Amino acid sequence: MAGSESAEAESAGRNRRAPQETPRRPRDRALTSVADLREAGLFDGDPKTLEPVVEEFRLAITPDLVGLIDPTAPDDPIAAQFVPSPRELAVEAWELDDPIGDDVHEAVRGVTHRYPDRVLLKPTHVCRVYCRFCFRREKVGDAEQQLTEGELTAALDYIAGHPEIWEVILSGGDPLVLSDRRLHDLMRRLEAIEHVRVIRLHTRAPVAAPDRVGDGLLKALALRKAVTVVIHCNHARELTPEVRAAIARLVGAGIPVLSQTVLLKGVNDSVEALGELMRAFVENRVQPYYLHHPDLARGTGHFRVSLKRGLGLVRALRGVLSGLCQPTYVLDIPGGFGKVPLTPGSLVDRGAGVYEVQDFRGAIHRYTDPGEQP
Repeated sequence: MAGSESAEAESAGRNRRAPQETPRRPRDRALTSVADLREAGLFDGDPKTLEPVVEEFRLAITPDLVGLIDPTAPDDPIAAQFVPSPRELAVEAWELDDPIGDDVHEAVRGVTHRYPDRVLLKPTHVCRVYCRFCFRREKVGDAEQQLTEGELTAALDYIAGHPEIWEVILSGGDPLVLSDRRLHDLMRRLEAIEHVRVIRLHTRAPVAAPDRVGDGLLKALALRKAVTVVIHCNHARELTPEVRAAIARLVGAGIPVLSQTVLLKGVNDSVEALGELMRAFVENRVQPYYLHHPDLARGTGHFRVSLKRGLGLVRALRGVLSGLCQPTYVLDIPGGFGKVPLTPGSLVDRGAGVYEVQDFRGAIHRYTDPGEQP
């Protein structure tokens, strides 16, 4: 990890850029095509270089996020997350269609039962915005992945039939693309399962479209049982006044809000960028939760940070930030073996970018870090 401070200083500048002083006129709909990107001034190249990317991996950028992008900045951290790049067609041999092993643990359609006391329930694979580094990019936006009413009932029957399930995590896709009525119905059906005591929602919506957090949503989330919302946010610029107000509405309704962030090269891979983001979370009553090491999803190599780099950043954060601002740095072991917290003592370095890591069951797995390969 030697030299991490100099690398941090080099990357700090690209994360410091402020939003444009005069915002462009907001759009009334999301960008979903290369033509939309051209019209918004976010792409001026040959459409043939980008259209294959959009055909392979879904595109949608909400008006709120479009307004944050500085089209004059080639290193804009918001654009990097959401504007497609031809680099996404460069697929490496180690990249995977299902990098965290969702399919390995699919109990019934829409339910991933990886850990004993909790399951993922994915009622939809639609999102308000499609991140270019998404680990489920092979499935998101695919209408065929949407659960039918019969499949949703079967999923809930599975949960009801397994009393060891204490927590249900709504994911996808983004569960907040469901209408207030559908979400209200789903939450009440989960609430009726006696052994389910906690319901967690993983979402980009409060950041991508903060007006989604209205009275109808708050009513849908108002249960007798514990409900937690985990928001996905990678850069402090995403926390606009509108987003902060949406978070305040959730917290004001008694709903705990946690964060999850992906460590991304060129977006937040500096002590300055991560520190600003984690402090902004805490200032807005969001508890930093996970900092994810990037998964081995296809076409995402340009976002990848090495394990040594990530560990160096986390170690540096310990020295400059309050303990309230410290997320847990985690690796999702490829193949479906679950998340493990990353600390210098959690990895055995076998040299040449090869590590051994232990999953929560005690099994040892070999992990080859693409960030350290020649």
